Amino acid sequence: MRDFTLTPEILLNAYASGIFPMAESRDDPDLFWVDPRERGIIPIGGFHMSRSLRRQITRMPHEVRFDTAFADVVDACADRPETWINDLIFDLYTDLFAAGFAHSVEVYDANGKLFGGVYGVALGRAFFGESMFSRQTGGSKIALAYLMDRLERAGYDLFDTQFLTDHLATLGGIEIPRADYKARLADALEDVADFHGVDTPTPQALVQRMTQTS
Repeated sequence: MRDFTLTPEILLNAYASGIFPMAESRDDPDLFWVDPRERGIIPIGGFHMSRSLRRQITRMPHEVRFDTAFADVVDACADRPETWINDLIFDLYTDLFAAGFAHSVEVYDANGKLFGGVYGVALGRAFFGESMFSRQTGGSKIALAYLMDRLERAGYDLFDTQFLTDHLATLGGIEIPRADYKARLADALEDVADFHGVDTPTPQALVQRMTQTS
């Protein structure tokens, strides 16, 4: 049963305070709050695009869409043996999406099949990355590349990855202390960015632009 004491408004206030929720497992009905001492971020403009990712983006037929299959992306992110995405997480973020505070990136192959994606929460000029998935090699990296490009061009100042993994480190991720993160967050919340205020680039334009800035 959904816990009606935790609302989307409370969730947004938590993000604005620098904390975020997780569940112990898919079957755990409860959530707990996380406030890491070291916070993972990818600096805006600091996404690292490897040669192999460049080749994949420019040579593999694909289509990238934004906010057209949010629930499908969250479902795909939860479709793994160990996940912190339970039913309450799904419901809350679906509500945030309906209110315009959550977004997804979807990557489709030449046959129209969803094979990669990422979703997160946008607040002010901060974007909080929640989870990403791949159903074939490179799916999540392609989604993240398009997302990072959009955030930079739309005027975002902060991309929060919550934790730093080895995978994210290869893409330009770093760790910063909690106090540094919260100072950057406070600055990012002073203004608003428009997630849909820019277009989706061609694969060639994306690679050219991100190669110049990486």
